[in-house]
Amino acid sequence: MRRNWMVWLLFALSLAVVLAATVWISRTMLKLDRAEADARRRAALEENVRLALWRMDTALAPLVGQESARPYFVYRPLLSTDSAYGWMIHDSPHGAVFPSPLLKPVSPYILLHFQFLPDGRIISPQAPTASDLAMIKSRYVSESAIDRAAARLATLRTRLRREELFSQLPEPGRAAGEMTAAAQHGAAPRGPAQRITAADGRQDRGAVEFLRRDQAIVSNAAAMARQQMTLPPVSSGPVRADFGSEVMTPLWIGGELILARRVSVGGEEYLQGCLLDWQGIRTWLLDQIGDLAPGADLKPVPADDVADGSRRLAALPIRLAVPAPAATTDGKFSPLGLSLVAAWRCLILAAAASGLLLWGVMRLSQRRATFVSAVTHELRTPLTTFHMYTEMLAEGMVKDPEQQREYLQTFRGEAARLTHLVENVLAYARLERGRKAAPVESLCLGELLQGFFGRLDARARQSDRELVLEKGPRVEEAVVRVDSSAVEQILLNLVDNACKHARASTDRRIHLSARQQGRQVEIRILDHGPGLPSPVRRRLFRPFRKSASEAACSAPGVGLGLALSRRLARDMGGRLELDRGVSEGACFVLTVPVVKTSRQVYSPNLERRSSRSV
Repeated sequence: MRRNWMVWLLFALSLAVVLAATVWISRTMLKLDRAEADARRRAALEENVRLALWRMDTALAPLVGQESARPYFVYRPLLSTDSAYGWMIHDSPHGAVFPSPLLKPVSPYILLHFQFLPDGRIISPQAPTASDLAMIKSRYVSESAIDRAAARLATLRTRLRREELFSQLPEPGRAAGEMTAAAQHGAAPRGPAQRITAADGRQDRGAVEFLRRDQAIVSNAAAMARQQMTLPPVSSGPVRADFGSEVMTPLWIGGELILARRVSVGGEEYLQGCLLDWQGIRTWLLDQIGDLAPGADLKPVPADDVADGSRRLAALPIRLAVPAPAATTDGKFSPLGLSLVAAWRCLILAAAASGLLLWGVMRLSQRRATFVSAVTHELRTPLTTFHMYTEMLAEGMVKDPEQQREYLQTFRGEAARLTHLVENVLAYARLERGRKAAPVESLCLGELLQGFFGRLDARARQSDRELVLEKGPRVEEAVVRVDSSAVEQILLNLVDNACKHARASTDRRIHLSARQQGRQVEIRILDHGPGLPSPVRRRLFRPFRKSASEAACSAPGVGLGLALSRRLARDMGGRLELDRGVSEGACFVLTVPVVKTSRQVYSPNLERRSSRSV
């Protein structure tokens, strides 16, 4: 028992170590799987963000390029033909006039064009002065449009400061040269993206993408500027060369989003720009990227913000705000999760199989030890008897012939008991090795019982018992499908058990009865002994159920007969059970199937078995 506890303890410790290691490996793999899934979600999000930024900058590029390439003389309400490409900025004293193209809306996302004059005044071509108002109202634009533009211009006067704007815009001379070079060579000048990257000191993927988008926008503006430079003049007058302009720079001023540039003409500096419809642009751009970044938003970027441009638009100072990717909650396992579930199931099955195998091996080892001890005890008694009686007979210590005959009868009985024991062990060994059972045959039950009765009765008389044969109606004519040798061995084991366990009873009878129950025949062996207690009944049909101590304190035998008998009964399609309804003594019931009813069935095997029994 102590050895069994040690084995189970080692098994439990080994299983605990394996389970702990498997838990650690599973948790580590799940962490890595979640990290990989998060990385994939982040990568997919960043790719969508990159495509969304490109889509928005591509949509804004024509707007910024068109405003950057727009001639600066169009920021007056009326233009004369003589000054269009001559003096450009001042009114001509003679010549015909034509309206500025900015009088009418040029884009749904531009609310107002404006210009700061050198004297600090702010004007707008869409809000003409009183001298030009009569001609414009009657010919080119409605009065309501002029009123709206005038109201917006009045709001700008309170929010924009000329000095503040000038401080945030680059000088026009340098910008004009860079735009000219970019237009001639197809490259982009140094822009905001390069300034952000240089300030940060490194070029990550987001900054590089920002730089590329910025270069695309500046290149587009440069190409439009080059087209404007190649337009033929509408006047034969002199063309001014002492002017310079800058690319439109997007700015947030007083909560308003504007595009502005510095213009230098004849040594005087002007500031031109346009007021953008921020809410309209925001709605328009979010609609453009709804399929790539659902739930995203656009946030203004202050002028002093030089953070990473990975999510910043190059065309306008706007940052794309995207919610963090949510973990998938569809209830589905990842391939790794399914693999771990399968691995855990296999591990549990393997642990259960190992435990069952260990239990079976230990049980088999215990059964073998029990069998060896029980058989040793069973062999010791007859061998001691043989040794003592043969020694007495050999030395002539027994002179009485009657006593000598008694000793020889004792030898015969012990030899028969040993033979019965060996036959049971060999028969059970054959069944354990899986040898094919003897074929069943159709036999007459009456003749079968009559053929076995002689040997069974001899075993009963050997224990001073009387075997009583009781046959029910139709039993003599019943034909059963059985193995005659197996039936004989079963009944012999049952009679032997009755003789051993009921030897102290006053009623010396052992009843062998047979009766037909439908398509079955029941053969009963009933004794009048003390019966079987409940603990013994629960393990009655287990093989080698007796230990050496139990064998010493109980009737002879190793506890194999009943287990062997049940196996033999099942192999020929029958069954062997204990009748628990009998309160006095023990009653075992052998049930075999009935084939038909016949007056006589001849069986050579039965005849051979009957002659041997006699």
